[in-house]
Amino acid sequence: MDRLAEMEAFVNVVDNGGFTEAARKMGMSKSAISKNVSSLETRLAVRLLNRTTRRVSPTEVGLAYYDRARGVLNDANDADSMVTSMQQSPRGSLRISVPVSFGVGQLSGVVAKFLCTYPDVDINMVLDDRFVELVAEGFDLAIRIGVLENSSLMARKLAETRMILVASPDYLERNGTPTTIDDLTSHHLLHYSNMSTGNFWRLKSPSGEERQVRVGGRLTANNGESLLKAAEAGLGLILMPTFLQGTSLEEGRLKQVLPECCPDPLGIYAVYPPGPFPQPKLRALIDFLVESFRHVDTDRWPS
Repeated sequence: MDRLAEMEAFVNVVDNGGFTEAARKMGMSKSAISKNVSSLETRLAVRLLNRTTRRVSPTEVGLAYYDRARGVLNDANDADSMVTSMQQSPRGSLRISVPVSFGVGQLSGVVAKFLCTYPDVDINMVLDDRFVELVAEGFDLAIRIGVLENSSLMARKLAETRMILVASPDYLERNGTPTTIDDLTSHHLLHYSNMSTGNFWRLKSPSGEERQVRVGGRLTANNGESLLKAAEAGLGLILMPTFLQGTSLEEGRLKQVLPECCPDPLGIYAVYPPGPFPQPKLRALIDFLVESFRHVDTDRWPS
């Protein structure tokens, strides 16, 4: 007899507490289930089940065999699922969470190209700088920027961005250009309120030491584009990701200061719930994002 069929019959008898319920669950006759289990015991030359008129339970050896057989069957099911999922065409709906500025400036065009490539997929893109709970809030994928917290989520790195200090030429003319990190204490520092470091900027001194600068300027906002406009208007300095700058530096609306004090680059990730084989629609989107951002320059993002 087929060894997997014997294992499956035995495991179902243990799971369901008897031959009758196992036969019903598997859509087979009770005699067929019994024949498979008997064949398994004969082949192994051991009694795996204690049988009485009222109940069926595994022997000590049977319980040990059950644990290994359950693992084998799970692996076999996963293998079947993998082949099935790889043969399916991406279709259906995806709900994704994206930071506002990155979504508007960088991701919207990529998503549009993806939808043209996969006409049977629909996307609900929620632009929100809030840190969402994927599973609890029903998201299939989220874009996260920065150091990932330890969690059960899966992650694919898409690209990197750097955080740079900028201000308008007008602001620097009126207030002076800072030449050291300590000089920042006398400047207006525009604050992004959703920053993971709270009310502090983490900068790196020329010697490599990490320095913290407390932020508390005339404007605090939970959106990077708003702060970018404020900086261009001369309200103060901002610490912003390079993907947000667009043409502001090239066209002279902003000027970088303290370039030697920039923090280490931040990773940009696609994170998604765990599982052995993502659905074809999700796997297609992740692969498309990885390929789309593969050659992006950390310092010169397309605008």
